Amino acid sequence: MTDRAVARAPLAKAVEAAVAAGVDWVQIRERDLDGAALLALAEELAAAARAGAAARGGDVTLLINRRLDVALALPASGVHLGFDAAPPRAARTLLGPEAILGAATHSADEALAAAHLDLDYAQLAPIFAPRSKPAGRAPLGLHAVREASRASLPVLAQGGIDAANAAAVVAAGAAGVAVTGAILLADDPGRAAAALRSVLDG
Repeated sequence: MTDRAVARAPLAKAVEAAVAAGVDWVQIRERDLDGAALLALAEELAAAARAGAAARGGDVTLLINRRLDVALALPASGVHLGFDAAPPRAARTLLGPEAILGAATHSADEALAAAHLDLDYAQLAPIFAPRSKPAGRAPLGLHAVREASRASLPVLAQGGIDAANAAAVVAAGAAGVAVTGAILLADDPGRAAAALRSVLDG
């Protein structure tokens, strides 16, 4: 997940390095930008992500946080919906059946309820105390991951996840992890992404 406010390296360079090292989804999350500015940044980051994917001979999935209009204009692979975004059904109608739709959830119960919506994943946070911003909620812990993962909807765990604890998160049932600080706060984003990829692949 991007956040240019915390990135130590230029964001596009960090994204390219991280994708080249194994990041397979990039969620562009820059909530302070209006539509035109967000689209311009998204175009820059999409080009960087694709260059990184080409360097490792793979693909990358690009998601836009909340903004369906920007996702359509880019175009992106899909949208990550928050509490103040369009309902999943409306997003699906606009983006089409192939779009990837996910939603932010902040408890196991919310993640379980999301399984009844037209979504492809639920993002559950915060599992641990975030690295990239002050904690706004108490950490949910691995128990919440286990509970949320009982449903058929894949769960992406977010919040304080890095190479040291990612294996435990996946062992608890998460289909994947979403990170910001673990990569963007690192002196070498590519090396940090490679360490995380290695743990997840293991």
